[in-house]
Amino acid sequence: MTPFAIAGVQMYVNALQPNTDGMLQRLDILMSRFPWTQMVLFSEIAPLGPLPKFSLPLINEHIERFQEAAAKHNIWLIPGSMHETAEDGRMFNTATVIGPNGKIVTVYRKMFPFRPYEVGIEAGTEFCVFDVPDVGRFGLSICYDIWIPETTRQLTAQGVEVLLLPVFTSTSDRDAEIAIAQATAAQFQCYVYSVNGLGAGGNGRSVVVDPSGTILHKAAGHEDAFPIEVDLTHVRRQRETGLRGLGQVLKSFRDRPTEFSVYDRSSGTADYLESLGPLTIPQQGTRAGLDADEPAAAIDKLRNAKAGDVPFLGKTSSG
Repeated sequence: MTPFAIAGVQMYVNALQPNTDGMLQRLDILMSRFPWTQMVLFSEIAPLGPLPKFSLPLINEHIERFQEAAAKHNIWLIPGSMHETAEDGRMFNTATVIGPNGKIVTVYRKMFPFRPYEVGIEAGTEFCVFDVPDVGRFGLSICYDIWIPETTRQLTAQGVEVLLLPVFTSTSDRDAEIAIAQATAAQFQCYVYSVNGLGAGGNGRSVVVDPSGTILHKAAGHEDAFPIEVDLTHVRRQRETGLRGLGQVLKSFRDRPTEFSVYDRSSGTADYLESLGPLTIPQQGTRAGLDADEPAAAIDKLRNAKAGDVPFLGKTSSG
């Protein structure tokens, strides 16, 4: 057995003032009540809220305070994410992993900002994998990343056993997101910690899911701190013998008889995707998709337009 105690903290997030003091207070309470906790995860944009105008450089006074707290409690700490202003002026949604000695272990920039709504935020390009010595391998994604299964595929192919997912979801798709968290855990045979905020930080309902897709804890719409001891030998056993002795999905993918041409942008397999409209926020009265061609016709039209034979999407072949 390889037990490790991870706590999620679902708390109220203020949009107009820093939440760092409240996070540190809740961390002190958590560690006083559950001193066996070894890692703590807060929700996306928890420290400074969802407004990009409060963006800061990667290293700032808030991160430094979290470093002190991690060392004080001898824990691994992921204090959600913040808007980061890089040296070149670009802005990212960035999470920091802090070790028990208070040092920054790694940082992660969200790869799939929630476009078209998360405007002005650049996409990161580096995956985040880190090891907890004598325990196992962890991966970090942020919110909408989990909706793109290739992100988790990449992480688990590198041996990730626990997916840490700080979330900021205040919308009606949280139910779908919880279902995706369950499916991800079963499909990739890993633990998933999906920690949402409250108030300006989300509508709660954080979940912890085990490698079989079973929800170990589901928070409601109030503040909650939930330390759960995971067993990473459960992950390793299931990856070898299958979910309940059945599907060995990682090995099935490894032994696949074919490659997927959809990942080759020049293959033409994904031509249909190119026929879809731009990634924009729907407006009042929009008829987007209602008058669209069926897939076969859309692909034919796109290929003819590429060849310069017919008008496409309201433009002539010369325009």
